[in-house]
Amino acid sequence: MPSNSSKNKYSWFSGAGLGAAFLMANSSIGPGFLTQTTVFTYQLLSSFGFVILVSLLLDIGAQLNTWRIITMSEMRAQDISNQLFPGWGYCISFLVVAGGFAFNIANIAGCGLGLNGLTGIEFKYGAAISCVVALLLFWYREIGPMLDRFTRVAGMAKIVLTLLIAIAAHPPVLQAVQHTFVPVTISTQAIVTIVGGTVGGYITFSGAHRLMDAGIKGKAHLHQTDRSAMAGILISGLMRFILFLAVLGAVQLGCVPDQNNPAASVFGFVGGNWGLRIFGVVLWAAALSSVIGAAYTSISFLKTFHPFIARHERLFISVFIVLSTLVFVAVGKPAQLLLLAGMINGLILPIALGTLLIAGNKPSLMKDYRHPLWMQLAGWLVVVVMGWMGIGAVQEWLNGTLFK
Repeated sequence: MPSNSSKNKYSWFSGAGLGAAFLMANSSIGPGFLTQTTVFTYQLLSSFGFVILVSLLLDIGAQLNTWRIITMSEMRAQDISNQLFPGWGYCISFLVVAGGFAFNIANIAGCGLGLNGLTGIEFKYGAAISCVVALLLFWYREIGPMLDRFTRVAGMAKIVLTLLIAIAAHPPVLQAVQHTFVPVTISTQAIVTIVGGTVGGYITFSGAHRLMDAGIKGKAHLHQTDRSAMAGILISGLMRFILFLAVLGAVQLGCVPDQNNPAASVFGFVGGNWGLRIFGVVLWAAALSSVIGAAYTSISFLKTFHPFIARHERLFISVFIVLSTLVFVAVGKPAQLLLLAGMINGLILPIALGTLLIAGNKPSLMKDYRHPLWMQLAGWLVVVVMGWMGIGAVQEWLNGTLFK
């Protein structure tokens, strides 16, 4: 019979379940999230709502399968992969860590840009300060409770502040809702980009691995796992829809987003200097929470391979963050590396999800859990769609056109 303290620990509204949802959502709401949403809204106008809707459905297919199979098997993704195909888990871990590290450089850059917009401090100094803040958060207290509290606060701050800009922009809400279901223009590229940015790479596993670390696993926690996964998807979708409305309203008023920093120009157009300050806070919170999510999830793919890594998890996370910062400070914005990382993260989703779906049909791995057929079909649809687009990106890379 679980104690009251145990019940509180596993309470979805106050414990690791909601923390895992915010960790996944915050990992996806990074600097790229702000830029992608702004650019595609400017291109598609109110029809971008349809892109958000479709991406949400694909996200559900990817995340519900991932979270369920990991927590029901009571093994992390790399261990499931190694059990299914010996050595395969090491390959997936390498891809996740490499992609997470490259994108963490962009997250650190976003931290620098956020503090620059907020205080005027130089980008590199802002990145260094943010690196120190991230390290302090990891070393101040236990990793799990810190993740749960910080991601909730950061997530709510981003949503509330962006909502203020959206209200001030007076967007055509009814038109946006109508074209969300009956679009004027459809962009496959936008859908794939948004899905990849929401559940690509390490983001796919961040919430599920957090549940595993909190001991939330097995059939007794099946419904909590589903609620956490759905909450993470909906939090991310809510933030994107609010930002979509803010940009749409600004564009309707005559704003033309700056190519160098599109999201900042929208916040500045709507709110003036205060709008830019709000953007600085939103970008910094988005980037810092993504730094924390990328570092935590990437190291979670390594710590089951050797007890030394598990015992010194904070140290490995710290090295991951510091190295990301040093690369940004030394190189600036390594566009080539980030483009390659985007392709890698786009490939990780169909590869890793396909592996987990195969494992979901192995009774020896899934204990007494039986994976639903509808969920398998939804998962394989995501694998096919994202795999097809990933092959196209590889062909562009081999032909030398991807980075031109």
